[in-house]
Amino acid sequence: MKLMYDKDEDILTIELSPEAPIDHAEQSGSVIVHLSPKGEPVLLEILDASEFLSSVREVVLRGEKGLAVA
Repeated sequence: MKLMYDKDEDILTIELSPEAPIDHAEQSGSVIVHLSPKGEPVLLEILDASEFLSSVREVVLRGEKGLAVA
């Protein structure tokens, strides 16, 4: 797994399977999942990453069990 952050664009990229080909992508809110031909996640892009991670941090600090980030 490889993490990359683009500060100028505020995008966090998480490379899950660098050798797998990307067939298509699906977006839900600020998260884009790039999928292989078999439907397995290959790459994640988190747009507005600083806001997303701040929300995750708040959930973790409050000790909440579920994670629902807008």
